[in-house]
Amino acid sequence: MSSSSPSVSRRAFALGVTFAVLFTALATASLLPGAHAPRQGPGKAAARETLRWRLPVAFGTQLPALGDNILTVRDALAEGSAGSLTLEVFEPGEIVSAFAITEAVRLDKVPAGYTWLGYDQGRTPAAPLFGAVPFGLSPWAYLAWWYEGEGERLALEIYHDQGLHPILCGLIGPETAGWFRKPIDTAEDLEGLKIRFAGLGGKTLQALGASVTMIPGSDLFQALEKGAIDATEYSLPVVDDKLGFPRVAPINYFPGWHQPFTAFHLVVNLQRWNGLAPATQSALETACTAGVTRNLARSEGLQGAVLERFQREGVDTRVLDPALLETLRTAAQAVLEEEAAADPTFARVYADQQRFAERYAVWDALAYPRSAAP
Repeated sequence: MSSSSPSVSRRAFALGVTFAVLFTALATASLLPGAHAPRQGPGKAAARETLRWRLPVAFGTQLPALGDNILTVRDALAEGSAGSLTLEVFEPGEIVSAFAITEAVRLDKVPAGYTWLGYDQGRTPAAPLFGAVPFGLSPWAYLAWWYEGEGERLALEIYHDQGLHPILCGLIGPETAGWFRKPIDTAEDLEGLKIRFAGLGGKTLQALGASVTMIPGSDLFQALEKGAIDATEYSLPVVDDKLGFPRVAPINYFPGWHQPFTAFHLVVNLQRWNGLAPATQSALETACTAGVTRNLARSEGLQGAVLERFQREGVDTRVLDPALLETLRTAAQAVLEEEAAADPTFARVYADQQRFAERYAVWDALAYPRSAAP
């Protein structure tokens, strides 16, 4: 057995995957504070580059897997560059609202931000397709679509038109289907239900008669406790537990139909991105790719122990009735088709994602054994 602690091993992994690129960056580039060095010709020593960026985040860094991943990315970047590349993380609302990060980056109020692109739904209809899709791809299939399919190219095309450069920087598995005060057995139980829900999943519940609202995570416990809402979804069991949901909405439903994957992006102001040395760009991309790997592993690894404790403590964990789940699937499909009909960019991204999903499904069905458990 190794004498290294898990935390040291995790940090070593993150630093290892970034070190080679960062070493190259530091060997060839350095930045004066607030300025970018000009490119040097052959035979001349290139000016070195340092980076000091304020970075607002959409999720509290005290939240495991959901929020703390950006700290792993920040630390790997700083330590691997001996402090030359630094991200100063600001908690939600400290300098920018959690729901307004990409707009602040676009306007260059901050150089970059770490966020969920689904929050851009009002400004960019196709954005939720890059963040979470009801009954959509598995996390690993989303990674394949992003890196090996057309996902990254499409996201860059859409966001470059807005003066933004998105980098996939985090990924977690399915959320729960939500925390409820009373049982939800049929579609009729959703009618008039006051619930916090995000993205395309929220539109699906609205189509079934629910009263959907968006509330920041930090305000959800109080909203549930005071009865401002009857139910909420937010994130993984380990996150929802930390926010106290079992104490005020004791029925927890699965599966997380609305977000089989949840992707997070480092969104950079495009002008600032273009002003960086290529080695610095590569260092940011490599740190984020390492963050995606660590984030998905952490999100999967933490849930079993929490669910075991829920069972011991009497949390009422339930699976949605199959008929209700099928109703949700039908409603979600209708919402996706309506969004595609209303916006050509949404239609293009959605069609590409569906084509990839269909091809991937052949491999998925053949390659992976299916459990006999329900």
